[in-house]
Amino acid sequence: MERCRMVFSGSGGQGVITAAIILAEAAVLYEDLTAVQTQAYGAAARGGATRSDVIISDTVIDFPKVIQPNVLVCLTQEAYNKFFDIIRPGGLLLTDTRYVKSQLKVDARQRELPMYQTVMEKIGKPIVFNICMLGAVIGLTNLVAQESIMKALKDRIPKNFLDMNRDALALGLELGKNSQ
Repeated sequence: MERCRMVFSGSGGQGVITAAIILAEAAVLYEDLTAVQTQAYGAAARGGATRSDVIISDTVIDFPKVIQPNVLVCLTQEAYNKFFDIIRPGGLLLTDTRYVKSQLKVDARQRELPMYQTVMEKIGKPIVFNICMLGAVIGLTNLVAQESIMKALKDRIPKNFLDMNRDALALGLELGKNSQ
């Protein structure tokens, strides 16, 4: 496997960091890969800028910070404006159509998906927006198996929320696969 460097960015409360942790755990615990995950919060717990870096590899990872990601996810306009130019040439830039208006062109595959809208239409609860986003990332990259993400979710999510998260993951996978 080629090393994949990712940056998930958005706003506090969107679950960006939780999604990154779940992805890293799925890779390490259920795919026998090496992963590191780091995070940075803005000044405000909710509404402030958040960023989480994830590196997944089948070899040793020497440096945990992502400088030029293969995959960049921006879930707010602020995150997009701040990070759009760090994407590695030929990488993947994923944004949500409700929160981000992609105005700037980068040397990357840009995917603008209605993740939030789809979650609200099909599930009705924004709490799983992050898991839909994670599903879209998996659908676009095939980094880890859907089953590995579900196992990691079972370890982290209260049992009464598992079905809703499974549905959100499936919606995101479908969005990601259909936009390739």
